[in-house]
Amino acid sequence: MVLIIFSINIVYVTFFTLRMIMTLKGYRYLAAAVSMVEVVIYIVGLGLVLDNLDQIQNLVAYALGYGSGVVIGSKIEEKMALGYITVNVITSEAGEYLPKQLREKGYGVTDWNTNGRDGDRQSMQILTPRKMELKLYKAIQELDPKAFIIAYEPKTIHGGFWVKSVKRGNLFK
Repeated sequence: MVLIIFSINIVYVTFFTLRMIMTLKGYRYLAAAVSMVEVVIYIVGLGLVLDNLDQIQNLVAYALGYGSGVVIGSKIEEKMALGYITVNVITSEAGEYLPKQLREKGYGVTDWNTNGRDGDRQSMQILTPRKMELKLYKAIQELDPKAFIIAYEPKTIHGGFWVKSVKRGNLFK
């Protein structure tokens, strides 16, 4: 019984975590479908615990399964890498070399000249699917190991050639 409760809760909380992330990223219909499965699993698992409240090991299994489900759900979402990221890069390597190299790798790069504490800098804003995030960081580090990098997830993306390329499936081929 303990193993069943533990397993059910891992599955339930994994679905719960994925549903929350999908909802936050705007995948409403997929999140709704996941929630239908989630609630059935939840009711079964909770029912088992409530039917056996006199056994403390069932509560412990429920709690351990809950915590494990959060970790597993987060790891799955990390692998799914839903959505996009925007990466701001500041480099002391002024000129077209770095933006050109990144564009040749398929990234949408907007660049401009800036000023930093120690002089002229070049800033770039790069939009990429989260699935390509680590490859982008690696490419930047190879081209300029001293580059300053800040990344965040944009809520809305509209317009530009890059968005059209993503919709056509022409990116990174």
